[in-house]
Amino acid sequence: MAEYRATIQWTRGSAAFRDGKYSRGHTWAFDGGVSVAASSSPKVVPPPMSVEAAVDPEEAFVASLASCHMLWFLFFAGKGGFVVDRYQDEAVGTMARNERGKLAMSTVVLRPAIAFSGEAPAPEALADLHHRAHEECYIANSVKTEVRVEPRPSAG
Repeated sequence: MAEYRATIQWTRGSAAFRDGKYSRGHTWAFDGGVSVAASSSPKVVPPPMSVEAAVDPEEAFVASLASCHMLWFLFFAGKGGFVVDRYQDEAVGTMARNERGKLAMSTVVLRPAIAFSGEAPAPEALADLHHRAHEECYIANSVKTEVRVEPRPSAG
């Protein structure tokens, strides 16, 4: 089995800690050498304790589902003889209380717009590509969140 690693690093600096007024800004580092500024969501912890310009875990969750779906879609489209020129997804995640009363990412709606060169798949074939991509997406297979795909008109 493959392993995937991320290093999360946070330091307090000179801020007090017990009063809760410390920065939630931290760094995600990945094995390929990429580091990403991260923070709690400003919708959860108000600035300046969160960093609005950083990626928050909720956004990353939505992005990972959308990215995984896209990568499988591109794979199946290519195998099906289609040429994808552009794929843009404006994915949206919604937080709500789950059956235990805990906040959870209840729904993620993927809204891909795809531009093809040459022949584009018929609507039924496009729906099948999305269905197959969803079925194979490792991330979607790993979560309880409802993931819906609502394709938009082709990206131009």
